[in-house]
Amino acid sequence: MPLLFTRKIIEHTHIALWEIVEEEHFFTKKMTLTETEIERLNQIKGGRRLEWLAGRWLLHEMSGTSERLICEADSYGKPHLIHSPLEMSLSHSNEVAAAILAPESVGIDIQKLVVKIERIAHKYMREVESESLNEYRIEHLHIYWGAKEALYKAYGRRELDFRKHILIEPFDYQENGMTTGRIAKGDFEANYKIFFEKIGEYVLVYAIEN
Repeated sequence: MPLLFTRKIIEHTHIALWEIVEEEHFFTKKMTLTETEIERLNQIKGGRRLEWLAGRWLLHEMSGTSERLICEADSYGKPHLIHSPLEMSLSHSNEVAAAILAPESVGIDIQKLVVKIERIAHKYMREVESESLNEYRIEHLHIYWGAKEALYKAYGRRELDFRKHILIEPFDYQENGMTTGRIAKGDFEANYKIFFEKIGEYVLVYAIEN
């Protein structure tokens, strides 16, 4: 069974990882999709179909309920659970899906480590963040990127500038650690605790609103 792990972070807040090794029919046999879900799946092409299905099955595995939690997109495109007070977030990278469930606003991101992240660093790194980079530069850059992705997902309303509106407290790189982050745009402001860890060739980052 490719459930890599499920972990309780704090009360009612859980994260989980799933290794995607199945074919589509594994998930479609286990899940009775709603008409809205079927319409959405039909719009997705290639390997992203499998990622989409795996993420929703992972949410069900995490919930521990017999009836599956239905995930739909709101008017901004942010996924949310129908008939549930819990907040959620999903992420995919290569053969791994990640999910988080919590009562508070949350976001999650998982990325496979790639050297080419250097090419886009100037698009999301503030000067004070870049000054904190150490000899583990590639891993460090992935955590900053993952943290900003997680906060972007938590915000869920698009139109955030990763340099201007998403601020990460500079931190020293380590394989497991935490920092803080803030979204500040106009009259909107929200603060988050950010947790990160290196898992094999991947970096997992998740954010929980304070």
